[in-house]
Amino acid sequence: MCGITGFIDYSNRVSVDALTAMTNAFSHRGPDDSGNEVFTTPYGRVGLGHRRLSILDLSPAGHQPMRFEHLHIIFNGEIYNFNAIRDELIALGHTFKSHSDTEMILHAYQQWGEGCVDRFIGMFAFVLLDTDANEVLLFRDRAGVKPLYYYVDGDTVLFASELKTFHKHPSFRKEINLGALKLYLNYGYVPSPHCIFKNAFKVPPGARLKINLKERTVQERIYWNAIDQYNKPKLAISYEDAKEELRGLFVSAFQYRMVADVPVGIFLSGGYDSSAVAGILQKHSSQKLKTFTIGFHEKGFDEAVHARTVAQHLGTDHTEHYCSVDEALNIIPTLPFFFDEPFGDSSAIPTMLVSKLARKDVTVALSADAGDEVFAGYGRYRTNLALYGKFQSIPAPGRAVLRGLSAAGVKTRISKLLPGVYNLETRLEKIYALLSGAQTMVHYNKILQQYFTELHVGRLLRQANPASLPTYFDEAPVASLNDDMSMMLATDYRTFMLDDILTKVDRATMSVSLEGREPLLDHRILEFAARLPTSFKDDGIAPKRILKDIVHDYVPKALVDRPKMGFGVPVELWLKEGLKPLMEQYLDPDLIKRQGLFEVSEVQHLKAQYLNSDTLNVNINKLWFILMFQMWYEKWMN
Repeated sequence: MCGITGFIDYSNRVSVDALTAMTNAFSHRGPDDSGNEVFTTPYGRVGLGHRRLSILDLSPAGHQPMRFEHLHIIFNGEIYNFNAIRDELIALGHTFKSHSDTEMILHAYQQWGEGCVDRFIGMFAFVLLDTDANEVLLFRDRAGVKPLYYYVDGDTVLFASELKTFHKHPSFRKEINLGALKLYLNYGYVPSPHCIFKNAFKVPPGARLKINLKERTVQERIYWNAIDQYNKPKLAISYEDAKEELRGLFVSAFQYRMVADVPVGIFLSGGYDSSAVAGILQKHSSQKLKTFTIGFHEKGFDEAVHARTVAQHLGTDHTEHYCSVDEALNIIPTLPFFFDEPFGDSSAIPTMLVSKLARKDVTVALSADAGDEVFAGYGRYRTNLALYGKFQSIPAPGRAVLRGLSAAGVKTRISKLLPGVYNLETRLEKIYALLSGAQTMVHYNKILQQYFTELHVGRLLRQANPASLPTYFDEAPVASLNDDMSMMLATDYRTFMLDDILTKVDRATMSVSLEGREPLLDHRILEFAARLPTSFKDDGIAPKRILKDIVHDYVPKALVDRPKMGFGVPVELWLKEGLKPLMEQYLDPDLIKRQGLFEVSEVQHLKAQYLNSDTLNVNINKLWFILMFQMWYEKWMN
C-alpha cells in the first residue's frame, strides 16, 4: 500500500521541487520510502512521485518510481497472484531483479500490453510512462478499491491517490464544482467520476486512461464493468453446488489477502461478513489470527460484545476498544485533512479508531466490505421493491390526483399538523416523487439513497441551484437489466460502495499507515455471484441467504443471526453534548454568510429543529453533512 502522485507539464516550467512537495503531502500513505523523478519528453515534462509502505519485498529493490526498459511506473496496491504471473513471465524469458509485484507489472505490460490487467487479481492504481510511445497510462482496479484522481487544466495534468497533493502544485486552481456540492448534499459523498473541484475527476473503477503527450488527448477505456457480469445469463446450478463453489472462491480470495511480509489482522464486527472472513481464515490457519473491534458505551451502537463472542468461538487473538466522546472529538478535526473531499459518513470515526487500534500490532488489516452489495444484504432493497409495487398499484389517474393535491400545498399543511414526526418534510417530498410512476431505479435513487431532496438542496444553496451532473444512477446499462434486484446491487457496487465505503476504509487505514484489504471484493466473487439466481441471495425470507449459510458452517447461527446494526456512531447524542461546541463553531451564522454558499436561515432551521426536539424529528445526517462540509471548507478553501 502506497501513495502515488505526479504531473504532466506541457509548459516545461515545473521542477522536481513541486513533485517532492506533492509526495510529502501524503507521507502517511508511505512512511518507509519516497521517490521523485521528472522525465523530459519531446512534448513536456512528466513527474512521477511515490510514497512507500513496505508490504512485499521490504528491500530497497522495491523502490519507486521503477523502470524496465522504456517503461516507468508508480504503483499503489497489491497484485495477489503476482507470483504465478511472474513464473509465467520467467517461462517466456523475462528476468527479475526483485520479488515485488511492481516489477511484475512492468514486465507484464511489456509482454501483453494493456491486457495485462485482465490477469491481475488484486487492488491497484498505477501510472505508467511509456517514453517510446510518449504516453502516460492510468489504471484502476475493477472495484475501485484503490483511489485515483486526475486534474486537467490548460498546460497541466495532475494525478494522485489523494487530492491533497494537487494543492502543492503551482498550477492547481481550487474552485468548487457546485454540481458536485449538490451531489454531496444528496448522498453524503461525491459520486464518481465527479470531484468537489472543477476540472478534477475520479478515474472510474475498471478503467484505463491513456494520455497522448503529443496530441494532449485523454482517452478512457473501461476494461471491466460490474454491469457486464449481471448481463450474463444466470447459471443453471443447484443451490448446494453454488454454495460449495462460492465457498471455494471465498477460501482462495481470503487466503490471497493474507500474503504479506508483515503482520496481518482482521476487522471483526461480529456480523456475517467479517465472521465469514475470520471464520474461513481461522479454519485454514494453524496460528491464531489477530482480530480487532471498536465498541461504544451508548446503547444500540455497541457491536463489540458480538465480535467478542465470535472471536471466542473462533479462537482468534482478539483486541477491542471502547470509544468515548473525547476520542471522537480528537478524530473529527482530522477528517477534512485525510478525506480531501467533503465526506458525510460518520462511521469514518470508528473506522479510523479501529485502524489506529490495529496498527499497534499489524501493518495489514482485512476489512469485510461488499457483502451487502454483492449478496443483497441491505433492507432498502426489499423496501424499494415493496414501495414501488404499492405505488404502481395505484391507477395512473389516482396518482395524478394525489400529485395535484401535493402540489397544492398539502405537504406544508401536514408538516405543520405533525411537527414531531421524524424527517416528515423529506418523507412527504419523497412520497410526492413516488407518485410520478418512474422506473424502479429512479425510485431507489431518489427515495432511498438521497438525504437532501432536490427541493431541499434548492432551498439550501444560496446561489442558483446548479444543473444536475450525470451519475451512474442515470446510466442506461443499469436500466438494461430486467431483474430489479440486480439493478440495485449493480448500482450500489458502482456508487455507495465505491465512493462511500471504499473511500472511508482507504483514508481511515492509510491515516495510520495501515494497508486495508478487501477480500469480498475479489472480482471473481462478483462475477460468480452476479450470475446466481436472485433467490440464492434473497429468497424473500432471508437476505444474504447463501453467504449466511456458508458462515453457519463456521460460526453457530445463534452468534451472528441478529438485526443488522451497521458501523454507526451516536452522532445524534454527541452533537447535543461533547460535540456541540464544534457545531456552534462551524454552523455560526456569520461564518456561513461570509462563505456565501448556504442560506443561513435553512442551516439555522435544521440546527434549531435538532436542538429543540426531544424526539429527533430531523434527519441528523443532514446536519452532519453540512458540518462536515464546513470543516472541509475551512481546511482546504481558506
